[in-house]
Amino acid sequence: MAAAFIEQEKSLLQASVDIDTSEALTERQKAVLDAALRLLVEEGDQLTMTAVARRASCSKETLYKWFGDRDGLLTAIVQWQASKVRVVPVDGKGLTLASLTVSLARFASDWLKVISSDTSIALNRVAIGRAGSGNDDLGAIVLENGRFALARRLKPVLEAGRQAGLLEFSDAEVAFRTFFGLVARDVQIRLLLGDRLKLTDAAIGGDAVRATQQFLALHGAKTGPQGL
Repeated sequence: MAAAFIEQEKSLLQASVDIDTSEALTERQKAVLDAALRLLVEEGDQLTMTAVARRASCSKETLYKWFGDRDGLLTAIVQWQASKVRVVPVDGKGLTLASLTVSLARFASDWLKVISSDTSIALNRVAIGRAGSGNDDLGAIVLENGRFALARRLKPVLEAGRQAGLLEFSDAEVAFRTFFGLVARDVQIRLLLGDRLKLTDAAIGGDAVRATQQFLALHGAKTGPQGL
């Protein structure tokens, strides 16, 4: 029965609407950012505007016009990665447990796909390597446009779930961190440390659904401790 429920949630997950926060980018800019991401995987902290311009077949002047400077380019790269983690919009008035579950599971699935990608691993390794060196601007960029931005996008869904009587918690940030922990488990740290962990789409989908169900077991109305 549990397996059937998981399969049902996977079907809902696949049928949900794709939401992308990168509408402001042109197709050419997206192509440039993809080229920059591939270069980041290959060269790590040695990424330069000159190298990106060469790889993307565009001028440095164009890069500076679009992104300002190297930090601006790095910010755009992180935002482009984060935009791949979609939040299925929910209707606060008509929110049901099924639609809430779909939104949370889609978020979890997308996030697992992003953090397990070569580009995300490379980006985070560079940020970690620069942390505490006095040149740790990339760490701040990754946090602000990655984890913190994702929290700002998902918390309204959690709040809507609470207002609809589907979730119980007193602090949205604490609830968000709980969900994040259930989704990530030890996956990201293992990948960052070089574990050749291979996550298939099926495995990611199953992990996303399980994390969502675990979160609902903790914070679902009438299923978790009161006041959490």
